[in-house]
Amino acid sequence: MTRRLLAAITALAVGWTVPALAQDTLTVWWVKGFYKSEDDALYAAIKKFEDKTGVKVELSQYAVQDMIPKTVSALDSGTPPDVAYADVYDFQVAGKWAFEGKLEDLSDIIEPIKTEFAPNTVSTAYLWNDQAKKRAYYAFPLKQQTMHIDYWIDMLAQAGFKPADIPTDWKGYWSFWCDKVQPAIRKATGQRIFATGFPMGVDSSDSFYSFLTFMDAYNVKLVDDDGKLLLDDPKVKAGLVGALTDYVAPYQTGCTPPSSTTWKDPDNNGAFHKKNVVMTHNATISIATKWLDDSVNQTLSDAERAQAKKNYEENIATAGFPNKPDGSKMVYRAAVKVGVIFANAPHKDLAKKFVAFMLQDENLTPYVEGALGRWFPVKAAAQKSAFWDQDRHRRSVRDQFAAGTVNFEFTKNYKFTILNNENVWAKAMNRVVNDKIPVDQAVDEMIARIKAVAG
Repeated sequence: MTRRLLAAITALAVGWTVPALAQDTLTVWWVKGFYKSEDDALYAAIKKFEDKTGVKVELSQYAVQDMIPKTVSALDSGTPPDVAYADVYDFQVAGKWAFEGKLEDLSDIIEPIKTEFAPNTVSTAYLWNDQAKKRAYYAFPLKQQTMHIDYWIDMLAQAGFKPADIPTDWKGYWSFWCDKVQPAIRKATGQRIFATGFPMGVDSSDSFYSFLTFMDAYNVKLVDDDGKLLLDDPKVKAGLVGALTDYVAPYQTGCTPPSSTTWKDPDNNGAFHKKNVVMTHNATISIATKWLDDSVNQTLSDAERAQAKKNYEENIATAGFPNKPDGSKMVYRAAVKVGVIFANAPHKDLAKKFVAFMLQDENLTPYVEGALGRWFPVKAAAQKSAFWDQDRHRRSVRDQFAAGTVNFEFTKNYKFTILNNENVWAKAMNRVVNDKIPVDQAVDEMIARIKAVAG
């Protein structure tokens, strides 16, 4: 009887514990969203995945600046998460990790849905693995960004101008802000307002993204499709000289704040919001969407919410860049944000199921749109969503992407992530404006450094 009782108790215990042991758990690290609606959309997608599969997702979210240090530490200790996503992986580490053989090949996820992606998006995830000696989809694309112009319409009016007065040719455009708007706004207000805010800090991704946009305006191509450097072409140096000359000109003429050379990423936003500058360029429409978010922020007063609504709907414009110096239309440099599954992740099969689930339109589109327009979709169907026709800021973003995009150099040669981290572009700017060396010399130094790192 004792043996039968013991057996019954054991069976009962096993019956209780088996379901708990059988439930699979997936570890996901994800960057913290900029807006509550962005995170809420992520949480909703995760719950749908859990309900559908019975898999428990352990989600950890970190600030964008913490994601890479934490991920690198986990990789070094041999305990990476199953799935990881950060807004800066594409700029800084995804190509390097793929090169070193640290990422799982996701071609079995991407290939069947490749035609669903817009042009020049999924190609960002097609990376070289130097261990396997092949290119494959070692990352998954989620959303993208490009460079925009933001300006205060009401400040432009104070200076005596309207948006229709802004030239569309390259030289005329920048001259308009510095030679016409700045003196006029200072005369009208009696304040030391700057017409432009040019990010130039070495610790700023805005500075290198902005400079590379100027480089694109001059049709500079630094690498071929195989990642080989093209720096010995005289046209490349001439284009770099033109881009750097134009980029530092506002600083040299007192048309951007002196502090621009030390700005970090939030600082041009801050200068804009304080109306210390009339216009700036930014790699998302976060400047405008800040006011949209404030307009529904219940911790603000009614008057503050009303002013925020007016700023978003009436006072701020989002626009593209002027035509290139050669007169052709601007084509925009898109940064496609990617996530990864690590080659030594403990639950790779489950991780792939989760990624495939997230890439379904019904899950990915609400997540991208939850960012209020800060990010643009990588899926073609989502780009046609009515969301992008709801206000002029979003329409401007949609129109810029519709004009065509190009990819970053690091998608062809991962060592450009090192150059971006060093910010050789902003260092060249500062050599000119602080050390007073000629633009030619700064470009020669830049080219030498690119060859040393990426050659």
